[in-house]
Amino acid sequence: MPSERPVETASPEGKIDRWPPPRRWRLDGRLRPFLPEVVDVVLLFLAFMVGASLSPYFLDVPFLLDSTTLYIEAAIMALGMTFVIISGNIDLSVASILALVATLMAVLHVELNVPMEVAIPIALILGTLLGALNGWLIARLRLPALAVTLATLALYRGLAQILLGDHSLSQFPQWFVGIDRVTVPGTPIPIVLIMFFVLAIVLGLLLHKTVFGRWVYTLGTSEEAARYSGIPVNRVKVAIFALNGLLAAIAGLIMVSRLAVARYDHARGLELDVITAVVLGGTSIYGGRGTIFGSTIAVFLVGFLRTGLGVANVKAESQLAVVGTLLIIAVIASNVIARFSRLRG
Repeated sequence: MPSERPVETASPEGKIDRWPPPRRWRLDGRLRPFLPEVVDVVLLFLAFMVGASLSPYFLDVPFLLDSTTLYIEAAIMALGMTFVIISGNIDLSVASILALVATLMAVLHVELNVPMEVAIPIALILGTLLGALNGWLIARLRLPALAVTLATLALYRGLAQILLGDHSLSQFPQWFVGIDRVTVPGTPIPIVLIMFFVLAIVLGLLLHKTVFGRWVYTLGTSEEAARYSGIPVNRVKVAIFALNGLLAAIAGLIMVSRLAVARYDHARGLELDVITAVVLGGTSIYGGRGTIFGSTIAVFLVGFLRTGLGVANVKAESQLAVVGTLLIIAVIASNVIARFSRLRG
């Protein structure tokens, strides 16, 4: 049998090389692209430990599963935001799209007597069109995504306020209200959590296993190179933002069902939580890097952490400070580990 002992050879310059290289170098090389996700998994484990230490009720499985319904809208919107940020863009209007879709659906059904079976598809189409409008303005007019979505953030929220004012609408059918309380038969698993995982799997396959997904990564790496490669950059941008709008509309319908009321100020400020989760999940704010898995882990990391702090009666302001600190720690840890790995390699 040939010896497995490493062989040392000397190059003409006198440098000594070892073959095969030590196993730890090769392992680092494989793990390096997934370091942000690894950090998030470790932080998720630590969040469970912290939550369990703060309250003995934290590890109650039905309680944990039920708590996921409180941030399921942010989780769904984080899936679409992952596509947007990987492509090198940003969308600050997702929460406003959610609010406008929710108010329009409520006005259609409650004030105009449109059946919910018709109002729901109209709301989904509206969300897709609002997202596509963002993409069209960015792609066709070559406007910066930050400026466009900052403007539509105010525009869409303003239209929602025009529709409802300071009033709220709540006369929805019984079958539509309380989706957060519906569970898989015989289990404590909320049906909205199953919906989220189905969306995550489908969008994960779209991003990581299709030509469209490769286009999204290429666009985020270099838009100019993408154009020279023959990628339909403008259509890809519109499609990404349309997908983001559709997911915001789905989140809007879930929020109205969960709260049993529609208001123009639904999800105000939620876009910051969505972007935080995506960046915490390892998606590069500069584009070209990110995974659906990372965003999913980060969403539950933030959610479980806030749940644990809430059980321990920690104030909302303090929770926000903890989440911000967690984001800084995760980004720094990923960069430090990546640099150390490159130096060792």
